[in-house]
Amino acid sequence: MHDRVGRRRFSGPARIALGAVGKRTWLADAVVDGGGLVVDLPEAEALVWGDPGQADDLRAALDATPGIHWVQLPWAGVEPLVDVLGHEHLWTCGKGVYADPVAEHVLAMALAGMRHLVAYGRATQWSAQAGTNLMGANVVIVGGGGITESLLHLLAPFRCDVTVVRRDPVPLPGARRALTLNQLDDVLSDADLVVLAVALTPETIGLFDRRRFALMKSTAWLVNVARGGHVVTDDLVRALTDGVIAGAALDVVDPEPLPGDHPLWRSPNCLITPHTANTYEMAVPLLARRVSDNVARFAAGEPLVGIVDIALGY
Repeated sequence: MHDRVGRRRFSGPARIALGAVGKRTWLADAVVDGGGLVVDLPEAEALVWGDPGQADDLRAALDATPGIHWVQLPWAGVEPLVDVLGHEHLWTCGKGVYADPVAEHVLAMALAGMRHLVAYGRATQWSAQAGTNLMGANVVIVGGGGITESLLHLLAPFRCDVTVVRRDPVPLPGARRALTLNQLDDVLSDADLVVLAVALTPETIGLFDRRRFALMKSTAWLVNVARGGHVVTDDLVRALTDGVIAGAALDVVDPEPLPGDHPLWRSPNCLITPHTANTYEMAVPLLARRVSDNVARFAAGEPLVGIVDIALGY
């Protein structure tokens, strides 16, 4: 058996099965690189699941294999599989793995929006001057995980005044203060930039709607690299059209993918990237290292990385 830190009753290489891998053959290499042994499901004590969905298949695999103790999920978000999560297994995911590339994407989107590059990039003639500085700006980041920690390092040279809004208001290096989600309204009116980097939970669905957009400055930009469900899309369209906020930079949308005829595509103050803050090519080596590390830790009875909090759903 194992406990919450991954101890096991077996000696020798960890026996790992692969599920829903498809063409992700690099997952097998990652298991081997971590000192593990790839085995068929009936012989396994742990399972590396290769698809962020397929909840029914994952449930069936676990029901058929009572010897599975630990399950490694592929990406940071576990929303499609949340109904499968249970206390009879130890669950880990890719949270924190992609923090650096996603934080880099946030910085690029923030600069593109605030410095008016979105509109300039679409212009076909010389236009009036526009733009605001990120340097010294008031920044509100919703979420306190790895992306936020990495982003705070990137923002340091810009000397921003950063407020982090998170479930547990523990201060983070690089932020002037940390507040709870029920204090979000209090800081929106001063924000030049609002970044969404928070898990999608019942509490954060529709977090930014017409009411919250109305609290923001007309010169403020919203950057969302979390989940499209955090934003009420129709309310965002109205906020952009009516000039309630200056603009939005979105790597995630609702619905996703965004239909080609959606008005956000035509909004001159909206920058959209197709969920590529962390591309598949960027993700593979990062996730492979996470899998290898956790396989080695599991075999040694050491604490695993990226443990999913079942109660919180991430």
